[in-house]
Amino acid sequence: MKRLIVLFCFLISLTVFSQDEALETLRIELTFQNPDTTKVKTSLKIINILYSTGEYESALKYIKGAETLSENLNYQKGIADITYYKGLIYNKKEDYINASTQFDKAKNLFSTLKDSLSIAKVKNQLSVIEIKRGNYKQGLKYAHEGIAELEKRELFDDLAIAYRSLAKAYQKTGVVEKAIDYNLKSLETQERINDVNGIVESNINLAQLCLERNDYKRTIRYYENALNYIENDNQELKANIFPDLGGAYIKTKDLKTAADYLVEGIKLNRKLKNDNGILKSLNSLAEINLIKKNYKTAEKQLLEAANLGRQNDDKLELLKNYKLMKTIDSTKGNFESAFGWQREYYKIRTSLDAQKLKDNALAFEIEHINNAETEPLPIINDTIIVPVDNIESKEKLDRLKLIFYAVLAAFAVVLVFFVLFYLKRKNGAKYTKELEDKNQKIELQNEAILEQTKHLESINNVKDKLFSIVSHDLKDSLTSTKGFIDLLKDGQLSQEEFHTLLPELSENANNASLLLFNLLNWSKSQMQSLEPKPSLFNVQEVFHEKIKLVEQKMQIKGIALIDKTLKDFVYADRSMLEIIIQNLLANAVKFCKKGDTITISNRISNGNAVINVADSGVGITVENQHKLFGSTTFSTVGTGNEKGTGLGLTICRELVELNQGRIWVDSELNVGSTFFVELPKTRVENPVNA
Repeated sequence: MKRLIVLFCFLISLTVFSQDEALETLRIELTFQNPDTTKVKTSLKIINILYSTGEYESALKYIKGAETLSENLNYQKGIADITYYKGLIYNKKEDYINASTQFDKAKNLFSTLKDSLSIAKVKNQLSVIEIKRGNYKQGLKYAHEGIAELEKRELFDDLAIAYRSLAKAYQKTGVVEKAIDYNLKSLETQERINDVNGIVESNINLAQLCLERNDYKRTIRYYENALNYIENDNQELKANIFPDLGGAYIKTKDLKTAADYLVEGIKLNRKLKNDNGILKSLNSLAEINLIKKNYKTAEKQLLEAANLGRQNDDKLELLKNYKLMKTIDSTKGNFESAFGWQREYYKIRTSLDAQKLKDNALAFEIEHINNAETEPLPIINDTIIVPVDNIESKEKLDRLKLIFYAVLAAFAVVLVFFVLFYLKRKNGAKYTKELEDKNQKIELQNEAILEQTKHLESINNVKDKLFSIVSHDLKDSLTSTKGFIDLLKDGQLSQEEFHTLLPELSENANNASLLLFNLLNWSKSQMQSLEPKPSLFNVQEVFHEKIKLVEQKMQIKGIALIDKTLKDFVYADRSMLEIIIQNLLANAVKFCKKGDTITISNRISNGNAVINVADSGVGITVENQHKLFGSTTFSTVGTGNEKGTGLGLTICRELVELNQGRIWVDSELNVGSTFFVELPKTRVENPVNA
């Protein structure tokens, strides 16, 4: 991509140099030419170069001289071309009234000359002006009339303008399919002529249209295509793209990528003070937080977004905002507040639906733009003149008047009836509205009850699992330990026997301790009450502390430890990392046999710390690897018939994610397993708390 941009800039510099040389040559020619049509043609060449390089004032000076000479010579072709260039320059200066006047004049002149190509070019420019001014019907009419000739001649520069105008008009009037078709044509033409700005604009338009149709994959594709062409210093375009792109990634369930784009988007938009971009980013970040059940953060972001939405009267974003607020309050059991958000939501929805009906009517009108229009009746002094050829006498006219008055009286009676009917219906509608409001409130409460029921079921499942583990695994460990203590207390064990059984007693105590440790943290994480308290600390120290807990077990099983750890700092919750490393070491010991090795190490990758716990044990099948970090517990018996709850790796995953990291495994059956934990080395801003 960089090479293409450098080549493009080089070609532009060559073009500018050649244009300057050509301009100087033409000026010399013009000086020595006789005042005839040749001099006008040379002037037009100079005007064309000056227009293409943006030197509009200089071009107007040559236009003035060429126009005077053409009029003196009665050179109609020259007058038409000069008028066309005047229109182009006024259009560039955004003086649309003068531009439109000049183009109309040029169109009439070219029509007299029967110059179909020039007429097509003029209509193309008129379509651009009319569409910019919001006159979509007239703009589309001009564009369709001129485009066939441009396509026949393969004039790609003019076609790019025509397709872009048509796409814009159809997009503004809600004719989405045609807007997409003409944006695709525009993109193809712009790529052919290497118009980088046009390529960016068409990709953005296509992304927005796909977003309207909820086609999120194509939205992402077109936005990322646009970003590939945008220069790094063009922050305004990126600020407009990132919020929509992040929102599209949310819909594809890729929350991490969505958060990355949204955080970058909100930073840029706050820097540029772009309220619309801030509003979109806040709404989407809140949606991510809602999915992750970070309700406080989501509510804070939504309240800020709601204020911005009301200040800027952004109905679409307010609609999204109120829906999310309703969900939060329903989940928290604030039914009155939730009902208030739902009422506001339906107010905006009703307003947008009414506007959509108008847009659909306009879209229908636009789609039938080529239909013949009926001519209006002639009007004189605000009176419509109706033909009266069939009225032969004054008596017939009087009779018609009488009929008219009778119809008028009947109309008055009908009108009174409809007024009475309307008043009655209005009272009925008011009662119906109150009833609907009550029904909506009941529905809302039912939804909240269902959500709370699901939450309670989830907590109940956690409780059942907790009791099952406590009653089975923990009970076994504690019962065994109590048995040893009772034997010792009753004097049934000799000193020698006690020392023999002491390692087993220690193992039972360690198992019970680790199990309680895991149970506590797992239950906290399931009930969303576990919050990390990150700090900067040496990961090597944690490894050395936790190795002491498994040394005795390793000696008993005949396992060798290889320590390759280095002094390195991570930014995380130390107690949580201790739990993670303790579980990974315990797992490695559990699945190693006599003569196996456990290797611990750490390294730096992409600015993050990566911790490795590798063993040469029994390994894990591919099928079981997919079950390790799941929401359901999974456990197998160790090489020494050690039992487990299956909670260890689930807790590891949850604790790693709480610390903005990730965990994964690489394993081969009968070869061994390596567990990797990646954590930040410095403070990382929470991607959904921007």
